[in-house]
Amino acid sequence: MDEADPEVGEPAELPEAPSRDEIGRIIARHGPDAVCAALAPLLTAERIARIDQVLAQRLGSVVTVVEDTYDPHNAAATIRTTEAIGLGELHVIEVAQRFSIAGGITRGAHRWIELYRWRSAEAAVAALRARGFRVFATLPGAPHTIDDVDVTSPLAVAFGNEHAGLSPAAIAACDGALGVPMFGITESFNLSVTVALAMTRIAARRRAAIGTPGDLDEHRRRELRARWFALKIRGALGILQRALGERER
Repeated sequence: MDEADPEVGEPAELPEAPSRDEIGRIIARHGPDAVCAALAPLLTAERIARIDQVLAQRLGSVVTVVEDTYDPHNAAATIRTTEAIGLGELHVIEVAQRFSIAGGITRGAHRWIELYRWRSAEAAVAALRARGFRVFATLPGAPHTIDDVDVTSPLAVAFGNEHAGLSPAAIAACDGALGVPMFGITESFNLSVTVALAMTRIAARRRAAIGTPGDLDEHRRRELRARWFALKIRGALGILQRALGERER
């Protein structure tokens, strides 16, 4: 079957992960196992195995946060990098700039992560902190680096935009600051490069600390499995409505 091509997540300030769309409601109503059972015959064994492999390596305890990213190419590259590292969420703070992506650059990565939009840094940090995350700002000359920051508990890392960096409000809201080591005359990396360097290193250290490639709980893994089955099948909504007795809404 051909893959569906859903849009990037709708604007939201909700900490809950499940998207508020019809597929999400069907999963909630019938359970992820029923959804997977209805869709599995339409997927190859290889594709199901790949989904299960990626889910087993999904890291939910490391989160990328970006603020006022106005370059669509950097925004798209940030999505692609975050998903490729195996992280499940990207939080975007939109105080002055709407987060928009350049078509084609994500190479479909936006379908496999959850995008959260926030109108203020304070709201984003508070929601992450309520879920048990420590949130660090990236700053030159910070007291910690990506090589020594404590990774024994969940952490989120916030990155500023291409020119101004993080806002004073975002820096003040965070629990601390960390830097990305540099050894040249150039004073900063490109935003998407900084995200790639920092989050790759932090994710690797977090995986080593917890002793496993992924850390999704069983409920979340099953829920995402059902959603990803649907994302891999064109017309999945209609198939599920027929298979599970759903009415069109």
